[in-house]
Amino acid sequence: MPDWEIYVIIDYPHFHQSDFYCAFDSGEQTPAVPAADLPFPARLVFKCDFPKRARRSLPFKQPTLRGSSVNAYYRNSPSPELLRWTFLVYDSLTTDNDVVLFVKGLNKRRGINRKPAELTCIFGDAVRTAVTSSVQEVFRCKPPDNLAGKEPIKVSIEIAGPTPEVVPTITYYTPPRQISSQKKAKLCACTMVYNVAKFLREWILYHSRIGVEKFILYDNGSDDNLATIVNELVEEGYDVKTHFWLWPKTQEGGFSHSVIFAKDSCSWMMYIDVDEFVYSLSWSNLTQPSKSLLPSMLQNLEEEENVAQISIPCYEFGPSNQKEHPTKGVIQGYNCRRRRENRHKSIVLLSAVDNSLLNVIHHFKLKTGYNVKKLNVFEMVVNHYKFQAWPEFKAKFRRRVSTYVVDWTKPSNLGSNDRTPGLGYSPVEPIGWKSKFCEVYDNGLKHLTQTWSIVKCLG
Repeated sequence: MPDWEIYVIIDYPHFHQSDFYCAFDSGEQTPAVPAADLPFPARLVFKCDFPKRARRSLPFKQPTLRGSSVNAYYRNSPSPELLRWTFLVYDSLTTDNDVVLFVKGLNKRRGINRKPAELTCIFGDAVRTAVTSSVQEVFRCKPPDNLAGKEPIKVSIEIAGPTPEVVPTITYYTPPRQISSQKKAKLCACTMVYNVAKFLREWILYHSRIGVEKFILYDNGSDDNLATIVNELVEEGYDVKTHFWLWPKTQEGGFSHSVIFAKDSCSWMMYIDVDEFVYSLSWSNLTQPSKSLLPSMLQNLEEEENVAQISIPCYEFGPSNQKEHPTKGVIQGYNCRRRRENRHKSIVLLSAVDNSLLNVIHHFKLKTGYNVKKLNVFEMVVNHYKFQAWPEFKAKFRRRVSTYVVDWTKPSNLGSNDRTPGLGYSPVEPIGWKSKFCEVYDNGLKHLTQTWSIVKCLG
């Protein structure tokens, strides 16, 4: 894991304990902090730091989880080798027709994928089925015949060769589950988040007023008060769900997961980040928001020739002379942007996504026969409050969420479009940061949300 973190996964404990710690063969101990719950079967994930002395011996060994009431987790036998994040089956989903695995370390470079014929899915120790699709970190397998027994069965992938190799796994096969019927939303929003609690309310209040009915958050290991804010929003009537997605640098895999996870509850899905807000100049004369603004647009596009994905251009806003997070939110606080649009974000018809679940930077490959509609800036834009006050922007140096994008702290690809102009690979504030990326003052959405009284709701 990044930052020399270790995840320890155990069966869900039947006791209450708060002082867990990880014990290493080197004699060192580090606190074990509860990080997430994993379903199917129910398990608990702890996070602990990997101490320096323990890193000196190869291969790395698994720590032992200990605490005053966890004798079951003592281990007297030699410590097994630590599973490496770079080569691991880390999640799975079962559909009515197949099993989808999420795997690190098989398709390492964007656009270069192993052939399905080189791989086999393994259920337990013996049952094997064919791999039907291999793209990015997503692998689809034919389902097994009825598996005997009630014990959870691990599922993995075997790589063909003179000496076949099985990818280590932490995931289990679960038969297709019948989910209780619920009203299917016309439009949902999905995003991957890390410590965004202070931004979330503004993002959800605004987008719910223009027609987003449900929000799905893939939580990438947040340790702020995200759960508290989500619970408050749910109590206020907003449909917000959190899916724990601890795995680092797996944004593409998470979005692929969401297509299957949400297909029965959402027709269209909008993929944007919590610092991005969809806006149209055509709304500027509206005195009140309307929950039909986005759905009516989708309805019109559905009547066109098989449109299943809408591509919306982005405007990137700069720090706008802010030194810290604006108390009235990002829309009110940041009003100066770069002149030219950069990148696009998408709204996708989930039923039209290609079976491979391939996606690149918030865009999906579609099934044959479906089309993409590219909007221009006069029709709709995404206001991306990207370059915020330095303390907020600096926090992004933790890591990038995309699988194939180099972390900002890595001294490579410095000329990439994914890099910030004028910023190197160290979290050091550039001279004049607060006035950078300011070419056009744009108060359109700022004034509109004042008219709509959304600012008062944030107060």
